[in-house]
Amino acid sequence: MEQPLNGKHILVVDDEAVFRTLLDNFLQSLGANTTLANDGIEAIDFIDQNAPDLIICDLDMPRMNGIKLIEYLRKRNCMVPVLVISATENMADIAQVLRLGVQDVLLKPLRDLGLLREAMLECLYPSMFTSKVEEDEQLFHDWDALVRDPPAAAKLLKELQPPVQQVLAGCRINYRQLTMAEKPGLVLDIAALSGKDLAFYCLDVTRAGDNGVLAALLLRALFNGLLQEQLSGQAQRLPELSSLLKQLNLLLRQAHLHGQFPLLVGYYHQELKNLILVSAGLNGTLNINTHQIRLSSGVPLGTLDSTHLNQISHRCDAWQCQVWGAGGKLRLMLTTD
Repeated sequence: MEQPLNGKHILVVDDEAVFRTLLDNFLQSLGANTTLANDGIEAIDFIDQNAPDLIICDLDMPRMNGIKLIEYLRKRNCMVPVLVISATENMADIAQVLRLGVQDVLLKPLRDLGLLREAMLECLYPSMFTSKVEEDEQLFHDWDALVRDPPAAAKLLKELQPPVQQVLAGCRINYRQLTMAEKPGLVLDIAALSGKDLAFYCLDVTRAGDNGVLAALLLRALFNGLLQEQLSGQAQRLPELSSLLKQLNLLLRQAHLHGQFPLLVGYYHQELKNLILVSAGLNGTLNINTHQIRLSSGVPLGTLDSTHLNQISHRCDAWQCQVWGAGGKLRLMLTTD
């Protein structure tokens, strides 16, 4: 839809006039009707007379800040979806508004309006989206049970595998997998980070016993959030995947998952046409037109306290990546629309 917010009324609560205007223009370009408020007091004056479809609010504002506003609304059983956009570095504030039931929190400076668009659509049209958040919450809720029941963990992992063909971040993606029929082998997960970029990983779960499957489930729940956190905290537009894998190596140890975890991670930015591949224990080749680039395996995660990685980066608008290890082979193909 060219104007997916057509007919929706959105209340913007922010004391920064320039940012308010930016949001106002962007929301109207998507078809929304808008009302602007300078702080929580002005927002309440409007909400008492009208019912917006969505509230976008800052946290740090004069007279009444965003936390007080959200508390006021929830105490009065006003369950209008709330999307917070704030420059706060106080994680306690973010935790508090999440407990109050806000739908999402985005951090300023907001460099990618595509992220805002997707967050608003998930707030307004939740039934249109498969909720990975709900899957992850259920996963953590059932974690102890999965640890005690390896066959159930393996069954869940199989059910969570991505479709073999899909469109993500303006790219057509499909893959072919060759693994043992009954047992998990080379596991793939792939997801859009925004309307412009996506990430994926392949994990060989065969070299750590039952811990391999548990590591794959843990990565599924944490990977995208860790990568988005890294992208939001740095000036460059492309991630440092080597830093991400070091963080994953530490998380596996903290979760007491011991063994070898061969892993390949990829990131593709559709606008920049930039592909990054990093391997920690899996072999890979990248095919672009008639060119083939070999990515040597490196050292699997979990082997050492430190990580020893191999990385390649290339600009391209179509590519094929072949990945293989003890758990099987996989070919991932991408073309831009």
